[in-house]
Amino acid sequence: MTQPLPTAQRAALLVLADGRFPAGGHAHSGGAEAAVKEGRIKDAAGLEAFCRGRLHTTGLTSAALAAGAAHGLDPEELDAAADARTPSPALRAAARRLGRQMMRAARATWPCAELDALAAAFPRGAHQPVVLGVAARAAGLGPEEAAHCVAYETVSGPATATVRLLSLDPFQATAVLARLAPAMDLVAEEAARAARQGIDALPAASAPLLDITAEQHASWPVRLFAS
Repeated sequence: MTQPLPTAQRAALLVLADGRFPAGGHAHSGGAEAAVKEGRIKDAAGLEAFCRGRLHTTGLTSAALAAGAAHGLDPEELDAAADARTPSPALRAAARRLGRQMMRAARATWPCAELDALAAAFPRGAHQPVVLGVAARAAGLGPEEAAHCVAYETVSGPATATVRLLSLDPFQATAVLARLAPAMDLVAEEAARAARQGIDALPAASAPLLDITAEQHASWPVRLFAS
């Protein structure tokens, strides 16, 4: 059983997971914008199905990458692993843009040599989950906490975007997140467990439809979200 976090670390986890943390996530829908346009998300039930699928595929993969970085695995090797697990060029570009923004926020919040070294190694941005994991480590958090942050943002981003895209009742969107909480816990635990076994044990769950729609979305002349 995971031991309770000290109070200071619990507060750091809240800061890192807060949607107001200036890491750029508000500009991305996590594939929800394309799903809304295609009619796959029409209401709260569609949002829940979309988020559940995203959580158990790309969410699990990203959570494990972040957990690995928080555990102290080589971030450059983790970045290469992230590239290999992201077949869509549009999603790779988005992950690095988000990584740059996360790096700026993290270095201002928890300055440390590890973040400085990662920024120097990837001046155009490392993959966001890797940066988040190093930031979590700098904040005194472990693999489970880093994985929980990613699991939560995997579903909260699309939920927030759908409120804007469909004028969905925010109470319904929040209820979706609450119903997904047990699944988020399980995904975070699985991700942290894999991270402790090394890079070769990290999951590579994929969502081909998200990859396809990400490429289509990137070509839209008019869109509300960057991805």
